Amino acid sequence: MNLDGLRAFLLERLTEDEHRAAAGRIPQLDEAERLGRLRVLRTDDGRGLLLAAGPVDGGEPVPFVEKAPLLRAEIVVANSDTLRLLATAYDAHHGWQEEWRASPPA
Repeated sequence: MNLDGLRAFLLERLTEDEHRAAAGRIPQLDEAERLGRLRVLRTDDGRGLLLAAGPVDGGEPVPFVEKAPLLRAEIVVANSDTLRLLATAYDAHHGWQEEWRASPPA
């Protein structure tokens, strides 16, 4: 799998989501969370974020403006599993590649 291509794809989608949010529209990442594809949660100490597969009960949703910069930084260093899970938020995009699909949890 080409991780550089996946990272570029995710950074581009995050930029598009930032534009959506700035225009008052719902970012695709937030929509994916609403649909239960993945969930971005706060860490116990509140200083970071956790990315979880599927719908997870975990308190209040993290506002997009808070999670976007942290996710942007994580995309640069994340492992393939994390990148693939995050990519599920954008699997309807024309640039999506099936090899990026995250494996279902065991």
